[in-house]
Amino acid sequence: MNRRSFVKNTGLLLAGASITGVARCTDPVPPKNKLPKWKGFNLLDFFIPDPVPFQHATTEAHIQWMHDWGFDFIRLPVSYPTYLKFDRSRNITPEEVYQIDEKRVAAIDTIIHWAHKYNMHVSLNLHRAPGYCINTMFHEPFNLWKEEAAQKAFYYHWGMWAKRYKNVSSKLISFDLVNEPAFRNDINDPTAHTSAVPGELYRKIAKGAMDVIHKENPDFLIIADGNSGGTDPVPELIGLPIQQSCRGYTPFSISHYKAPWANPDPEHMPVPQWPGKTGNDETNRSLLEKYYQPWKALLAKGVGVHCGECGCFSKTPHTVFLAWFNDVLDILSKNNIGFALWNFIGDFGVLDSNRSDVVYENWKGHKLDRKLLKLMQKF
Repeated sequence: MNRRSFVKNTGLLLAGASITGVARCTDPVPPKNKLPKWKGFNLLDFFIPDPVPFQHATTEAHIQWMHDWGFDFIRLPVSYPTYLKFDRSRNITPEEVYQIDEKRVAAIDTIIHWAHKYNMHVSLNLHRAPGYCINTMFHEPFNLWKEEAAQKAFYYHWGMWAKRYKNVSSKLISFDLVNEPAFRNDINDPTAHTSAVPGELYRKIAKGAMDVIHKENPDFLIIADGNSGGTDPVPELIGLPIQQSCRGYTPFSISHYKAPWANPDPEHMPVPQWPGKTGNDETNRSLLEKYYQPWKALLAKGVGVHCGECGCFSKTPHTVFLAWFNDVLDILSKNNIGFALWNFIGDFGVLDSNRSDVVYENWKGHKLDRKLLKLMQKF
């Protein structure tokens, strides 16, 4: 919320603006943030590996729409096998992790080039990195948290990307090291217990990637996702020139209502309310304030914070989604934290979100959720 709307909405006067000339109150001072207050979208062209045929769904026109609507940020989650050269009829081998396919990398370059044409910042993220993915539907040849071979491959990939963009300003590109890290003993077992990555181990691997990136350009901007699947700040990274990325999905009972990949019995979930009760749980703004408090504390320690993913699956009632999301974005905004919706087109997006309770606006052949768009533009 900007300074003018704060005054209008609260009825308060700015410091020194009272009719008597005496300052009666002041705006709350937002914390400083080393990262810009970017806002935009995740683009999922390279999120699912090995698309056949290999082509991206995003067009230059889509990026122009984002720009024209006032957005300045794109997060590009990439599955690393997407740009490898290997036999896609079987699992990838450790040796094939190093076989870069220039034609496939060029397709990623195209979207980045379009974004830069419209002066939009791109955060390049390894959603699936050598040895780790938050999802377990694809086989990994080794474990990033346990094997040096995986860590060497991880550094190799980031060195490749850093060298490719070594002459691009950090105002236009940043590197988000690995999506939503969490520790699993068996990286390929979907039933395996997950926990936070041990902090010193996370620091070691993040620093290793940082070193190869900064070898190409010491000014490059590096971002690390929160631990425990993106939810928790990583105090062990404080002191390194690495900023951090939070999430806007709390509580999951609202953001992932009936999402089949996130719930064992999606059809029997209680209908979410905001504010109110969802099942036996109180769901209200105080819950959000408590969730973001550690991230506010991280800002106070001089670490930049951005919300790399946020939003709501299409099964959540639209009125509940908008009320909840307004509170999420308001809290982020008041702390100078930008955000990126997951996604642009699709079940979380502003276009073609497949909601049954939205009156969509026709937008150049797409179904536009104008209420969601206006909400995002407000912040």
